[in-house]
Amino acid sequence: MKPDRQPMAPELWVLVGSAFLIAIGFGIVAPVLPQFAKSFDVGIAAASAIVSVFALVRLVFAPAGGWLINRFGERRTYLVGLGVVIVSTALCGFASDYWSLLLFRGLGGIGSVMFTVSSMGLLVRLAPPEQRGRTSSLYGSSFLLGNIAGPIVGSALSGLGLRVPFFIYATLVALALVFVLVFMRRDPGAVGAADERRRMTFAEALASPGYRPLLLTGAANGWANFGVRVALLPLMAAAVPAIGVPGAGIALTLFAAGNAVAQQVTGRLADRVGRVPLLVVGLLFSSLVTVFFGWSATLWVFLALSAVAGVGAAFIVPSSQALLADIIGTQRSGGQALSTYSMAQDLGAITGTLLAGVVAQSFGFGWAFAITAGVLAGAAVPWLVGRRPSMAS
Repeated sequence: MKPDRQPMAPELWVLVGSAFLIAIGFGIVAPVLPQFAKSFDVGIAAASAIVSVFALVRLVFAPAGGWLINRFGERRTYLVGLGVVIVSTALCGFASDYWSLLLFRGLGGIGSVMFTVSSMGLLVRLAPPEQRGRTSSLYGSSFLLGNIAGPIVGSALSGLGLRVPFFIYATLVALALVFVLVFMRRDPGAVGAADERRRMTFAEALASPGYRPLLLTGAANGWANFGVRVALLPLMAAAVPAIGVPGAGIALTLFAAGNAVAQQVTGRLADRVGRVPLLVVGLLFSSLVTVFFGWSATLWVFLALSAVAGVGAAFIVPSSQALLADIIGTQRSGGQALSTYSMAQDLGAITGTLLAGVVAQSFGFGWAFAITAGVLAGAAVPWLVGRRPSMAS
């Protein structure tokens, strides 16, 4: 597979820029959200539920998101999703009690799954096969860089109170919406007012030799990097005196930085040598790093493993998204296939957080991360023994 040296389509840069704006806003809000919930005199479990409800609503609404893409097209679904996030985030800033905050945050999960699934669909349609790995890495890196910058901006604005970050986030998403409206005036590739591409059914997706292993990979990646790493890493840092609470923030930043930097290489490699080899390397390498993570007892080992884990994840994400695009192809609408993949990641994140949390409480963080390593390694098995998927045009 030869890499394409041609410049990317302008619409792809619009998506990359919008992702960066959205991620900065999310990075500003994420650290203060549990604190804002606790300000309503609720316990730790209730404050944590504010975070969990977002992922749960994303999971439940994902099939509807796929239907909306098939019915109205990716661009319209993307814009409406951003609109929902704007309104729900602003309402969070105005929340007068815990239950209204829970409701508004859950509403944000609907908008989130709409714009994330539709953005994947737009990447499928706009990126030619030989650029899919590179495009996925640039798009993913923009989110990562925004998530790195967001907490820094949020820390600088901490004196403004707990409500202001929500209004800043809503404003940044509104800027992203305007950006797309101005520079992507119509649904790319749509014929007339309606999208007349043939729809890829879920049965067709399942029949593809790569789709079912890809769902398993998405669930494993969600378990490890969207669930366990985010939920347990801060708790482990607080429980190990040699690491301490500040070490958690540094570790998460190093993970994102290692991921963002490495994706610039791995995305191009996915186009050059193929998707599956990078997926196998990424899953096994991530498993090897993760198995030792829970037993790290010094700050420098903890931080080094976090950065290296980010590099391992960089092999997985762009290759997965490029392979998903290969399976669907540019000539079909793959709303159901895209939304089911999103569900697999969210389900992995929720399941991993809950089960690994129970294991950590009962047997220690070492075993929780060791089990997570086993999940990552297990996801590599179908790629090693199964039939290689072909690329759709």
